[in-house]
Order: sequence, then C-alpha cells, then structure tokens
Amino acid sequence: MTVLLKTRVTAVGPEVADLAEGGVIILFAEGSPPELAEVSVLHRSDEGPSNEAPLVGASISIGEVAAQITAVGATAWSKVLDIGHVVISFNGATQAERPGEICASEVDTQALVAALTPDTVITIAT
Repeated sequence: MTVLLKTRVTAVGPEVADLAEGGVIILFAEGSPPELAEVSVLHRSDEGPSNEAPLVGASISIGEVAAQITAVGATAWSKVLDIGHVVISFNGATQAERPGEICASEVDTQALVAALTPDTVITIAT
C-alpha cells in the first residue's frame, strides 16, 4: 500500500455534520479563512500529499469509515497539494461534477458524521 495522503483532523466546523449527512465533506488545511472553516474539516498532514494523484480504485478511510475512489476531478489533487483543500462526495459517481471534487463509493453517513472528530486520521492510499 502506498500512502498518498495521511492527515489528521484538527477541527470540525459547525456545519460539517449537515454536509456529511448528505455524503459530502470538505477538507481544508489548518489556517483556512473563518467563513470556510464553518463548513470544513480542518486538518494537518502527517504524511504527504504525494505528487501522485489517486486513481479510481484507490482507498480512502476516515477513521473506521472506508470507501473506494470512483472519480477524481481534473484539479482536485492540485488543490490538495497547493492548499490542502478538496471536496469528497461519497456518491459513487464515476465522473466528478466539479473539477475540485473526488468521488468515492457510498458510505453509512451516520458513521461518517461520527468519525469526523478531532484527531481522526484520514488516509488516501493505492
């Protein structure tokens, strides 16, 4: 297994649970503007991000919640590299609707909400 990104949740915005219940999370590196922090999962990288973007079939885990990547938008990984930002949609789509989006297989959204707490590890690996 090659780890492309291993990051740790440092804070969870007050509106994150509502988004996560709909199968969407927004990651943003620590230091994001306050208006973005309200809807974001703030994180600090433990390892990576690698220069290699994840491909369809790569794994993503958020604590105990695991999924497979089903689509990667054209600019999604460059935003991860530049500012630690990406939208992850757990919708199983085979094509990202937005260029900055990573799509993944559907998950139990209640488990996803429960996993989004400070110190939870998020890993993207091949």
